[in-house]
Amino acid sequence: MLSPTQAAFVADVEPRDIHRAIDRKVLPDRLFLRGDERRVAIEGCPLVAFYYGSAKRLTAEERVAAIRIVDTRLRAAPSDEPWSRSAEDWIVRDDLLRIDLSPFVARAAERWRLYGAARAMVVSDEAILSGVPVIAGTRIPVHDVAASLAAGHAPERIRAAYPSLSPAQIELAALYARANPLAGRPRTRPLLEGARLVSEDTVPRRRAG
Repeated sequence: MLSPTQAAFVADVEPRDIHRAIDRKVLPDRLFLRGDERRVAIEGCPLVAFYYGSAKRLTAEERVAAIRIVDTRLRAAPSDEPWSRSAEDWIVRDDLLRIDLSPFVARAAERWRLYGAARAMVVSDEAILSGVPVIAGTRIPVHDVAASLAAGHAPERIRAAYPSLSPAQIELAALYARANPLAGRPRTRPLLEGARLVSEDTVPRRRAG
């Protein structure tokens, strides 16, 4: 079971879309868990991707009906990974309507592969920076690299600050951070290694009249 942010990455949607899919019962009950820590089964990711990705061509009722038909097939033959199934399992036929979910499955499979590579690259050890997730073989926090990219720093500049990183590691760091965001409010302007904060001005908040 994946967290909403992890499921959102695999499905290539926003985390709020995952929550809406749960709240609006787009996904069958067996594919998600409610509560303080919501979870989504890996099989639900391509279904969510299909629901939002086909919104311009199919009605909500048609999309939900297709998901229910596919889910019946998935339940009949459980599998650890949905992309290992036959392509025919992802095709729904209703009178003259033919709905093929395979492109959404293929896209989710590729993103799941990338996420697996990102997870394999990251380690968390109490002996290294008190357990902060770092890139394996380094003491470089993975979220610092991702935040530098988000702040607009070019990959070349990040590599200049962290020569041990490869372009692939920088890209995977961004993927990992998107699926596993830090709790709380992140820094909007991360400092690269070797940089020094000269000054920081604060502006008092204006009271509402």
